[in-house]
Amino acid sequence: MTELRLPPADSVDEALIRESIDVPERFAPLFDRHAAAVHRYLSRRIGEPADDLLAETFLVAFRRRTSFEPIRLDARAWLFGIATNVLRRHVRQEERRYRAMARSAGLVAHVHVDEPTDDRLDAQALRAALAAALAALKPPDRDALLLLAWAELTYAEIAAALGIPLGTVRSRINRARRLTRSALDLPEEP
Repeated sequence: MTELRLPPADSVDEALIRESIDVPERFAPLFDRHAAAVHRYLSRRIGEPADDLLAETFLVAFRRRTSFEPIRLDARAWLFGIATNVLRRHVRQEERRYRAMARSAGLVAHVHVDEPTDDRLDAQALRAALAAALAALKPPDRDALLLLAWAELTYAEIAAALGIPLGTVRSRINRARRLTRSALDLPEEP
């Protein structure tokens, strides 16, 4: 018996995008495949407006589907790049959210029965400091760091998503990590 092999996700996504140019309904499975991951990323970055930004992301992707270049990037990185650009328009709101989280983190107690009180207090303090550190980062550095940490993109995917050289991605992430570590009083990596 011959083993059934599915094509890689990249080629499936590429085919869906290509087919959707003539048959717009073929774009829907692309949404089904990637919406949850894009929404998680947006939600972690901006909170409640994530639903609206997700819709805007896929609307932009649908409108730009003829310009998709599968050689340059895969659909996942392409969608995260669009989501990041949509998010940039809402960056002030995101910065306010991080600042508010930093201020309120000490006021809001999340009770976990299994978790010792000291651990809860440490986590709460770290959350406030992390939110403040993220708010203090320059938006391009924050975008690169959060695409790595929350969207779990590779450096190459981040470069493709943001339309910047790989070396620039490395620089931004390095700077963001250094500033975040410093803000959290964590030791530098060896």
